[in-house]
Amino acid sequence: MDKIVERYYEVKQQQKELDRELGELRQAILDYCRDQDTTGLDLESHKVTLVLQNRREYDENRLYDALPDLELWRMLSKPDSGKIASLVKLKVISEEKIKDTYTIKNVTLLQVDKK
Repeated sequence: MDKIVERYYEVKQQQKELDRELGELRQAILDYCRDQDTTGLDLESHKVTLVLQNRREYDENRLYDALPDLELWRMLSKPDSGKIASLVKLKVISEEKIKDTYTIKNVTLLQVDKK
């Protein structure tokens, strides 16, 4: 068991280092694309695509005040964009009712595909 735990620890440390390096590489690619004023690159062996998205970030206090039923709040427990979108789609709550409970955050997704 000691060997398994030791290996787990080693792999976890590698994962942290890889996540850090991935973040740095991602930022370098985003910076390059921004400097080149492009949302995509067609390189020899890879294709890079930047996809811009808008995500809602809900304010818990405003959302709590906007929900008509405390049972709905208990179902959500904390703001979850997917669950809230489903409740709006099902017409359990109206878009108008929650319009002031969130802000829009622009997010850039990075897609790198091998040719």
